[in-house]
Amino acid sequence: MDALREQCPWNAEQTMESIRRLTEEEVYELSDAIVKGESASVCKEIGDLLYHMVFYSRIAQEQGSFDIADCIDKVCEKMIFRHPHVFGDKRGEATSAKEIADTWELVKAKEKGGNRTVMEGIPDAMPALLKALAMQEKARGCGFDWEKREDVWDKVNEELAEAREACNAEEFGDLLFAVLNAARLYGIDAEAALSGACSKFRRRFNYVEASIRAEGRTLADATLAEMDAYWDEAKSRGL
Repeated sequence: MDALREQCPWNAEQTMESIRRLTEEEVYELSDAIVKGESASVCKEIGDLLYHMVFYSRIAQEQGSFDIADCIDKVCEKMIFRHPHVFGDKRGEATSAKEIADTWELVKAKEKGGNRTVMEGIPDAMPALLKALAMQEKARGCGFDWEKREDVWDKVNEELAEAREACNAEEFGDLLFAVLNAARLYGIDAEAALSGACSKFRRRFNYVEASIRAEGRTLADATLAEMDAYWDEAKSRGL
């Protein structure tokens, strides 16, 4: 990184803002590789993401703000503080993963220089689905959650009825939030589930389109009934 900043004109011109969106892209590429279970790609994408972290740190170092060692020191201090059962006065005490998760936000709230509120650490720019899940997890970490996961379905049904009656953005948002909450409570990765549904829709729609084209027609020439018939055919073929 030192050599690139000093000898490469493109790298020398970059700022934190100019590489920010590239970093977002790298995060999604890593996420995609993890979902696909491609070990070699995961390794590559981790390297790409680390490169960006070093890039930011080098820029900050030039500005006299901090360097990569400061970043690593800070995260080490944070992890030590948040894990007293490993590093602190509660070392060796039996603690389950659930107990740690259930009190995680309460522990974080005690940090010096931490967020002033529980929700403060969630960026406004975060995609809505991820933002909703992050908020729900943070609330759970403070003990604000359903006592029995089965109870969430009453809320889902309530929001469904309100969305059906009002048909406005607010009520549809409440319904989506409730459905995501249900997925979380049942251990379903909502992002992966929705991505899977999108892939399934793509496969079936591609089948509909290919079938109609095989007849020498376009989608504009087909009726809804014909498209539905091919859709059901795609479904019966396991697509």
